[in-house]
Amino acid sequence: MTFVENLILSLIEGVTEYLPVSSTGHLIMAGEVLKLDASKIDTYIITVQFGAILAVIAAYPKRFFAFKDYTFYLKLFAGFLPAAVLGLMFDDFLETLLQTPVIVGFTLILIGVFLIFMEKLLPEGNKNVDNITYKDALKIGLVQSFAMVPGVSRSAASIAGALGCKLSRVAATEFSFFLAVPTLTAAGLYKLMKNWDNLTATQLQDIGLGNIFSFITAIIAIRFFIQLVKTKGFAWFGYYRIAAGLAFLLYLYV
Repeated sequence: MTFVENLILSLIEGVTEYLPVSSTGHLIMAGEVLKLDASKIDTYIITVQFGAILAVIAAYPKRFFAFKDYTFYLKLFAGFLPAAVLGLMFDDFLETLLQTPVIVGFTLILIGVFLIFMEKLLPEGNKNVDNITYKDALKIGLVQSFAMVPGVSRSAASIAGALGCKLSRVAATEFSFFLAVPTLTAAGLYKLMKNWDNLTATQLQDIGLGNIFSFITAIIAIRFFIQLVKTKGFAWFGYYRIAAGLAFLLYLYV
């Protein structure tokens, strides 16, 4: 991977990780357009998320370092459990999906249609992050697990789950940010340990540099997304997903 290719992929990761457009899907699409070997960048795609994880912690330090409120961490753990269990159960199958670009095109379109109508199907409630119950967290985590299919979007799935639990739009979005920390950390560490012996020094350097770029852009994206959710909602992301999915399928088959 060249420096420019790394820069493109890491910027895409940082910009898209917390938007409901699927960062993994966008990285797979970018890898296809750049003619990168999918089997050689699948570890990079998962581990470049560390920078985006740190961006959430940097953006919400009071949440993550308020150690007196241990219930916050327990609720995040409850939300993380479904993805952890299902991820381990279907690990080999999920690796195959990461190397099947066509799936991304169809899931972008499918979830895009859902996002257009999401707020009518799942009208926001008035709960905030502190009002979430353990049952709510577990439900959100279960819905988030659908995002293991490339192109679905962890952000879109967890926000939908949170709206279904009657959170407000902003609270649903913020809880999606927070839930990303244990979920993406576990996925990244697992992928890194599983493939450690096969990673070259150059690949590790690419991962490290990519995380620096993804950290910077993710902080900007987080602030942008919150403001957009407050004023515009989620439908515009649905339209974008449909356009991106159609364009990618045309690229693959025309």
